[in-house]
Amino acid sequence: MSDTLIEPLLLDPSVEAKAPVVSRRESTAIGWIRKPGLVIPVLIVLLAIGFAVAPGFFASGDPLSGVPADKLQGPSLAHWFGTDNLGRDLYTRFVHGAALSLTATLVAVGIALVAGSIIGLLAGFVGGVVDAVLMRIVDVLLSIPALLLSLALVTALGFGTINVAIAVGVSMVANFARVMRAEVMRVRGAQYVEAAFSSGVQWLGVLRRHVLPNSYAPVVALSAVEFGQAVLAVSALSFLGFGAVPPTPEWGSLVSEGRNFLANAWWMTTLPGLAIVAVVISAHRIGHEIERNNRR
Repeated sequence: MSDTLIEPLLLDPSVEAKAPVVSRRESTAIGWIRKPGLVIPVLIVLLAIGFAVAPGFFASGDPLSGVPADKLQGPSLAHWFGTDNLGRDLYTRFVHGAALSLTATLVAVGIALVAGSIIGLLAGFVGGVVDAVLMRIVDVLLSIPALLLSLALVTALGFGTINVAIAVGVSMVANFARVMRAEVMRVRGAQYVEAAFSSGVQWLGVLRRHVLPNSYAPVVALSAVEFGQAVLAVSALSFLGFGAVPPTPEWGSLVSEGRNFLANAWWMTTLPGLAIVAVVISAHRIGHEIERNNRR
């Protein structure tokens, strides 16, 4: 094509170069793909979820029965995590234990998210005496170490996976309440909220249409960050014997069962422990990335 044909096209104002439009969700997904450091954490978390959803697909053996002749065998192709003192395959027990451990984690995060959001919403939106009373309760919860509070609650509630989940969830409520309160107070002082009140909109309508939709995102991002901490707390209480009744496998109890065999069967504690650490670190990495993207 000659220059005389190209120049009119370049000078014609009706001919515009249109850049491809990329939505925020698509740009976030592209950003995640371009970060190699997130690939392994995402795969680890997805694998752990797969263990919980379909344990039989990843380990078809029986986690409760073993072969006495195979007891205390080291890691091998036949037994990836080795075997315990009863000849049970530790990899199979770890895979089947993911269902209870991750279920308790999800219940704990759900309790903390719902209860903390309600407390923070009321404190930030109503204010006054309600804010003062609720935040003093939150301050008391924050003054007690989370593991100690969980331990006290599960001792009062009794043993069991659900009780462990409730105890861990209550110990995490304060963090969600503070974040929700801060976001609600920020949105509460916005001009569009004041305009809604001035135009006669009832407080319930303002809360539903303006405050909640603009306040929940940081709290949801916090739940992703706290997921890894909840996995660690649930495993710790299970390690101390407050989880499911043996021989039902749980991640924390698997580590606990190998304490007496560290001298001649290091894999019983080390390999399940490293797997738990990998899940916790991966969940923290993903959660912080979600929180970082939410702030942009």
